[in-house]
Amino acid sequence: MEQKSTEKPQGGKIKIFIADDHPVVVEGIIRALEKEPNFEIVGTAPDGLQAVKMVKTQNPDLVIMDISMPNMKGIEATQEIKTWRKQIHVMIYTMYSDREYITSLFRMGISAYILKREPIKELVRAVKVVRDGGTYFTNGVRTVLQEQLDALTMGDLAEVREMQNGIAKLTIREKEVFALLADGLISREIAERLCISPKTVESHKYNIMDKLEASSIAQLTKLAIKKGLIEG
Repeated sequence: MEQKSTEKPQGGKIKIFIADDHPVVVEGIIRALEKEPNFEIVGTAPDGLQAVKMVKTQNPDLVIMDISMPNMKGIEATQEIKTWRKQIHVMIYTMYSDREYITSLFRMGISAYILKREPIKELVRAVKVVRDGGTYFTNGVRTVLQEQLDALTMGDLAEVREMQNGIAKLTIREKEVFALLADGLISREIAERLCISPKTVESHKYNIMDKLEASSIAQLTKLAIKKGLIEG
């Protein structure tokens, strides 16, 4: 399914690069895209390593990327390309619907994920949607992404609830120490700020970690101000 943005279609031709190690697939993609007057194929590559090198030379608007390729997989190639120039749209065109692949590539900022079992017209449609500023994920892929988002949201909410319950157990002084720890201050700095001894700060710190069931200061920092549980 597609998700359209409010951006207007861009004028001129869209330059497309294809990375796939199956010549028959590449030929099929080219035939389908060449029928569109505003699509221009600027290059192809049979492996991820060559794709990255050629993309940096050709600087296309959009890359159609397979996942399973020799030398460098599509995931690594996508990461390299997006790191080099995040404005380049990467569309995944693959036979793999693994949750790990989908979520990892989604986090990299891909613009589309189409399964090869879909008709080629689905790929063409996806290119048009991406060209017009949208994103496109086939139904099965979209389901995986929604399930992942739901799981993350539920886990995050549960973590926040646990922290809120723990914070309710803190004394006023412990909440002050907690806020300063979350701001990145060390024990000596907190002691100076609150006019108490570093030893007292350490005592408060371990009481806080015990009440919040945290294993480290880093965990306290992660769960504190960023989640809006306390005011710094």
